[in-house]
Amino acid sequence: MGRYFGTDGFRGEANRELTVEHAFKVGRYLGWYFGQNKKAKIVIGKDTRRSSYMFEYALVAGITASGADAYLLHVTTTPSVAYVVRTEGFDCGIMISASHNPFYDNGIKLINAAGMKMEAGVEEKIEEYIDGRIGEIPLALRENIGRTVDFSAGRNRYIGYLISIATRSFKDKTIALDCSNGSASAVAKSVFDALGAKTMVINNEPDGTNINTNCGSTHIDVLVDFVKKNQVDAGFAYDGDADRCIAVDGDGNIVDGDGIMYVCGNYMKEQGQLSSNTVVTTVMSNIGLYRAFEEHGIKTEKTAVGDKYVCENMMRNGYCLGGEQSGHIIFSKHATTGDGILTSIKVMEAVVEKKSTLKELTKGLKIYPQILINVKVKDKIAAMEDSQILGLEKEVSEELGENGRILLRPSGTENLVRVMVEAETDEICRKQAEKVADLLKSKYGA
Repeated sequence: MGRYFGTDGFRGEANRELTVEHAFKVGRYLGWYFGQNKKAKIVIGKDTRRSSYMFEYALVAGITASGADAYLLHVTTTPSVAYVVRTEGFDCGIMISASHNPFYDNGIKLINAAGMKMEAGVEEKIEEYIDGRIGEIPLALRENIGRTVDFSAGRNRYIGYLISIATRSFKDKTIALDCSNGSASAVAKSVFDALGAKTMVINNEPDGTNINTNCGSTHIDVLVDFVKKNQVDAGFAYDGDADRCIAVDGDGNIVDGDGIMYVCGNYMKEQGQLSSNTVVTTVMSNIGLYRAFEEHGIKTEKTAVGDKYVCENMMRNGYCLGGEQSGHIIFSKHATTGDGILTSIKVMEAVVEKKSTLKELTKGLKIYPQILINVKVKDKIAAMEDSQILGLEKEVSEELGENGRILLRPSGTENLVRVMVEAETDEICRKQAEKVADLLKSKYGA
C-alpha cells in the first residue's frame, strides 16, 4: 500500500487529503506514461459528488497537457469504466468516486487496459511524481496537445451489454432499486425496465451532496422498509459508484454479499457453470457461508480483503464467481470488477429460472452472529505489530475455538483497525470484540 493509493485508489476528503493539484498530477503522469510512443487515450467516469466535476476537469487538464486524449463518460458506474476500457481500446480508465464514503470525500480509481485495477508499480510511479521524487515531465505543444472528447455513447454501450447478459425476462417481477443518489441513478432503472420488470426506484435524485446519505447499500434499512411496504419480489441497493450490491428478499430479510454468493454459487453449480466447483471469498466472509458451501459440495478459496485480490485469484486460477461480504461480487465471464447491477441481474436470473423466491434460495444458509468494530488509531501499522495486541488476539481465538473466529486488519483506505468477531451468540461476539477494541483504543486511539 502506497502513501496515496490504497486498496481502492487514492481517497480522502476533497480539498484536504485529495486536492485538484493531486488530480492534475495524476493526469499529467498517466498522459505522459501511456503516450511515450503513441497518442494515448484515457477514459474518465465520475459519480454524483459535487467535487467529482472539479476533479474531472483537473484530470482532463493534466492528461491533455501531457498530449493524451481524454474521453468523458460523465456520470456512470465504476464497472462501466472497466467495461469501456477493455472493449474500446483505451490505454487506461479513471473513475472519480469515493464509493460508499460520505459526499465530502472523493477518490481516484485507476483501471488498466484489461479492465482491472491498475498495477501497483504504476501507482508507485505516480506517487513519486506527486512528491517530486522524479523529474518534471514534458508538456505537449501545438498540435500535440490532447483533445477532450464527449463519450457518453460508451455508457450507453455498457447499458446494452448488461441487458444482453440476462438470459431470462423479468416480466411479472416487481423489483425495487435503491440507487444511493449515486452512479446507479444514471443506469439501473433503464436496464431493469428493458428486461421487463416493474421497476420501483428510490434515492435516484442526486444533488451533489446526498450520495450515500441515509440510503444505498450502507443504509440498507431504507430499502428494507420500502420492500415491506410495497410488497415487491426483491430489492437491490447499490453504493455510490455501483460496484457493490446488497439484496433484500420479499419479506424484507437482508441478503448480503455472502448470501448472494450462496444463491449464485448453488445456481451456477446446478447449471454446470461454476468452474472448478469453487467460489473465491475474502477472509471477512461468514463461517456460515463456508459450512453451507461444504454441504453443497462447493469449494472455496480465501483472499485478503478487497475485490482487487478476489479478481486476481479468479483470473489466475480460472474461477468464475467470487466476492466480498460487503457486496462486491465478480462474475468473471462478464466483468473484471464488482458490478452491482450485473449482480442484481444474476440473482434475479436464479429466482426466475428456479421458479422460486430469494428467501427460499437462501434457506440453507445459516449466518453466524458477527460484530465489526472500527477503531480509529494514530498508527495502524504499529498497532498491527504490537505484541500485546497480537497476544490478546491469539487468546480470544483460542477461547472461540471451532465455533468462532477473530480477525484484525488495518483499513486499506483509512487510519482504522477493524476488529471482527464471529461466534455462536451476539453476546460472545460483543464481549470478545470489545475486549480487543478497548486495548487498541487505550494504546493507539486517535
